[in-house]
Amino acid sequence: MYILEYPATYFYTFLSSSEISFRVWQCNGSLEIIPCSRVGHVFRKQHPYTFPGGSGNIFARNTKRAAEVWMDEYKKYYYAAVPMAKSVHTGNIQERLQLRRDLKCKPFSWYLENVYPELKIPDDSDKEHGSIRQGVFCIDSLGHGVGETVGLFECHGAGGNQDWEVTKNQQLKFHSLCMFVREPKIGFPVIFQQCHNTNNQKWLWVGKKMLKHISSGLCLDGSKYKDVGLTVNKCDESAGSQQWIFSAVHV
Repeated sequence: MYILEYPATYFYTFLSSSEISFRVWQCNGSLEIIPCSRVGHVFRKQHPYTFPGGSGNIFARNTKRAAEVWMDEYKKYYYAAVPMAKSVHTGNIQERLQLRRDLKCKPFSWYLENVYPELKIPDDSDKEHGSIRQGVFCIDSLGHGVGETVGLFECHGAGGNQDWEVTKNQQLKFHSLCMFVREPKIGFPVIFQQCHNTNNQKWLWVGKKMLKHISSGLCLDGSKYKDVGLTVNKCDESAGSQQWIFSAVHV
């Protein structure tokens, strides 16, 4: 049994890979978090070191190795979320695969059924997902939660915080959170709210380039992303800050 013990104060750490969770559970171990523990993630403005080929390439290589070794047929969902990983070289993973066989580790389907049954397997019949781009920047969750803002960050092609669901009922979703406008007024920020089927969470693509907030009639605008995050503004077809490109990926 692997036990992660944290004090009852915020403990900030960088989790280099979710592979440790997969392999511990699938290989007959367990992970536990002590009650009242807190885990956080600090997002830096920039890295103090460089990544050969770029950070997105390194992230994709590491996560691709985990997907190829541990996720079995479910790795297709990883590739749908991180399409750039298809062209990234994993290096030799034969020793990792042999270790899995030697330890008689369980399949990833067992992990989903017994460890994380609340995780919903993507249903591709009611949505598309991918990145929403404006120039070199993409809409990014920035690690934020309910009541917090949505922003822009340089596109990295690695999915993660830039992987959005565009549903048939016109929601823009990041996991279980939807983009929402609390006050339908010019200049008000776009924030996260738990998804439910109301008009203040619905967005209409106009000419496949602009996103209009249905209940306010205002359009998604990125001009103030450095100060307050994404906002809504009077729709203006000539404004570059209101031009968006949705790059869907498919399983």
